[in-house]
Amino acid sequence: MIVCIAEKPSVAREIANVLGANSRHEGYLEGNGYQVTWSYGHLCTLKEPHDYNPKWKQWNSYTLPIFPERSGIKLIDNETYKKQFEVIRTLFSQADEIVNCGDAGQEGELIQRWILQLSGAKCPVKRLWISSLTEESIREGFKHLKPQSDYRLLYEAGLARSIGDWLLGINATRAYTVRYGQFRQILSIGRVQTPTLALIVERQREIEHFEPKPYWELKTIFNDATFSASSGRFQDPDEAEEALNKIKGKPFTITDIVKKMGKEAPPRLFDLTSLQVECNKKHAFSADDTLKTAQSLYEKKFITYPRVDTTYLSTDIYPKCPDILRGLPCYEMATKPLLRHKLPMPKRVFDNSKITDHHAIIPTGITPRNLSDMENKVFDLIARRFIANFYPDSIVATTTVKGESEKVEFKVSGKTIVNPNWRIVFGIHEVNGDNDDEVKTLPEFCLEQTGPHTPSVAQKFTQPPKPYTEATLLRAMETAGKSVDDESLREAMKENGIGRPSTRAAIIETLLSRKYIRKERKNLIATSLGQQLIDLIHDPLLKSVEMTGQWEKKLRLIEKNEVAAADFIAELKQMVAQVITNVRHDTSQTTLQAEPDVVKLVKKKAAEKKAAKSKTPKLPEEGHACPKCGQGFIIKGHTAYGCSRWREGCDWRFPFPTDTKTSK
Repeated sequence: MIVCIAEKPSVAREIANVLGANSRHEGYLEGNGYQVTWSYGHLCTLKEPHDYNPKWKQWNSYTLPIFPERSGIKLIDNETYKKQFEVIRTLFSQADEIVNCGDAGQEGELIQRWILQLSGAKCPVKRLWISSLTEESIREGFKHLKPQSDYRLLYEAGLARSIGDWLLGINATRAYTVRYGQFRQILSIGRVQTPTLALIVERQREIEHFEPKPYWELKTIFNDATFSASSGRFQDPDEAEEALNKIKGKPFTITDIVKKMGKEAPPRLFDLTSLQVECNKKHAFSADDTLKTAQSLYEKKFITYPRVDTTYLSTDIYPKCPDILRGLPCYEMATKPLLRHKLPMPKRVFDNSKITDHHAIIPTGITPRNLSDMENKVFDLIARRFIANFYPDSIVATTTVKGESEKVEFKVSGKTIVNPNWRIVFGIHEVNGDNDDEVKTLPEFCLEQTGPHTPSVAQKFTQPPKPYTEATLLRAMETAGKSVDDESLREAMKENGIGRPSTRAAIIETLLSRKYIRKERKNLIATSLGQQLIDLIHDPLLKSVEMTGQWEKKLRLIEKNEVAAADFIAELKQMVAQVITNVRHDTSQTTLQAEPDVVKLVKKKAAEKKAAKSKTPKLPEEGHACPKCGQGFIIKGHTAYGCSRWREGCDWRFPFPTDTKTSK
């Protein structure tokens, strides 16, 4: 019997349907020589400190650093998980072969390998590696199953990431909580979480400390076009006013017209981060909502695997593209012209050298039905971008017009869309789903054209940087805090980004749930708790985006067998040990000022505990005189204390407390 294990019940059902395993059993499906079972994502996790050593359960600085000799895993304490794991273990023990059908990525590999290890599976294991859940993709995947050993490095990278996060998180969190925490406030420190928080705090400080500076702009209106002074901003109002007075009432003359023809390529296909960015900008969806929606579309077989970090397709996808386009009837106005001819194969889209585990997110060709509003919006973005990449580049004309008045030079620029091409997929005046402010048409001008104009000077002020939104924060995480607008350069910087595309949404949600940040409309604002935490962290390594980006690169190099997982862990242990030493020797009196609601809650619980203790009745002592008759003495029975003269009619009784700990 061949046992297949998927990551979710819904995925298991899709695989079982294709394999013909239609007989339902408790925890699995069976048929045609296959048994298809499932996990619920993570069934296993790394052991807790006290699982290695009971002394490590207590939070104090003397037990740090906590470095287990060998990291172990355990089943998550959940009755549903335990029940399903027993089903899996039984099936594995009787299997001739196991097929790992986990999500085709680092996390999916880690999840299923841990289950295989904990179950003690002994038979050969093969790997199903697919990018969509369509019947065709599943059948093709089972025809080309790979040995489990082919994905050893992927597993080692995932394991190194998990152990590294555990080592830093457990040790740094305990060290900072014990040393600086107040009112039982846990100070959570994470390898990616803390540098991300530092980005938000740093941006907020820049905004808070920003001092606006005045400047003056000289502009003039000629032939319904607004020209700006070529000299730029004036820092001195007198200079601006002098220039204004100089040209008032004087004619304006066109001195130069430069028109350049250019091309603009369609926006790249989506990876997960760019999809999350676009959904946040256009629809205000959170990164987590976008990921969940994309995952739902994937499990419904409408899009390919979403947890990817590439914007390219492999060349073997090209022959399938016409059928994918035909599977988008709602977009027939855009797809019909493409299907009249052979589709182009642009290098910016199809490049095998840019493909690692997966390709970009695209539709599968299965016509979507019964989508929720959110699913429909996410699918629409994916479909339009896919279609647009088979259209020719947009042809634009950029015109720069220069003029002068009394030797004061001015200029204005405008862009005209000569041929929209791919833009018609989005609407001519939309790029990446956003309004393109640069697309504006200038009036017709000719050299030596002259006439009256309307000049003016306006005072303006420099603006502070904008707070992070989820969209801009995701981009900052992707580029290790560097501001990069060029798509090709951003693509090259991904190796040094912090976090993985699939985990960045969870990092933001963690910061929100721990009240280190909050949302104000679309903006992400650091709370006083989050700011205090960053101020408490004196070790720059813990909050360095660049350092974390270098670690992320090493984790990717583990997948390529260019860095050993053991070396990564050893380096991280050295850093953790140094962090503990620094905290232990900090002689400052700094402590974290807990949030008012936290203080209130702790005080309330302490008061309730004190009140409950004061209400606990004092137990009578055996042998003392009966408090009622005074002649007998107190004795202890089975359910209550009583008077020894109960036979003589004394009915005094004192029941045992219901709390057995108190009665003892």
